[in-house]
Amino acid sequence: MMWSNFLMQEEDRRRGARRAGPGLAPEREGKLKLALLLAAVGAALAVLAVGTEFWVELNTVKANGSAVCDAAYLGLWKVCVKRLWQEDVPAGRRTCGPAQLPGETNCTYFKFFTTGENAHIFHRTTKKEMNLAAAVIAVLGLTVMALGCLCIIMVLSKGAEFLVRVGAICFGLSGLLLLISLEVFRHSVRALVQRVSPEPPPAPALTYEYSWSLGCCVGASLILLLGGCCFLLLTLPPWPWGSLCPKQGPRAP
Repeated sequence: MMWSNFLMQEEDRRRGARRAGPGLAPEREGKLKLALLLAAVGAALAVLAVGTEFWVELNTVKANGSAVCDAAYLGLWKVCVKRLWQEDVPAGRRTCGPAQLPGETNCTYFKFFTTGENAHIFHRTTKKEMNLAAAVIAVLGLTVMALGCLCIIMVLSKGAEFLVRVGAICFGLSGLLLLISLEVFRHSVRALVQRVSPEPPPAPALTYEYSWSLGCCVGASLILLLGGCCFLLLTLPPWPWGSLCPKQGPRAP
């Protein structure tokens, strides 16, 4: 009788395990979801940064003897040249801008993605190799980031915990790739400012300042690196931390 009861209890336990599936412990699942939320914030900032063109503003000198002045802003994919009214530019500003002011805007996509031609901005020429490299590295970073999100979703839905480490590597690598893309873009901007066309009319004096899209890229890179570190910490065994912080039992009265 006792043996039959044991067999029935064992069969019920197995059925319950099959119905519950591979799932995670509630505490571990909560930690993974918090780390995934952090990585999702970085992913949203990364998509916003790569998809917008406010990486850098190019500003001409305001005092040009005209009622209008020119400014431009560009990103990884296109450049927008904007003609502003002098009266709208802040009085204490020496250069034309900021580019968010109302004015006539002319936006064009870079042709080095299709025909391989360089773009010409304010009698200056882009260095297409650098711009192409920055864009390709940024897209590769987004791809690796999407793979990391897929790995963590598989962990939460299927219980495949070995993918946590893969997801951690993907998030860390995506943050690193975005930082590399940002640095390559900065070098492309410096090359653009220095590559002045010798043909008349003379190129106007030009200054540049980085804008909010580049700030989003920096923030996304740091958050993704932090998210990758969090996932990597979750893959470590608990015993090193237990030895550092031993649990103390209740003291005897």
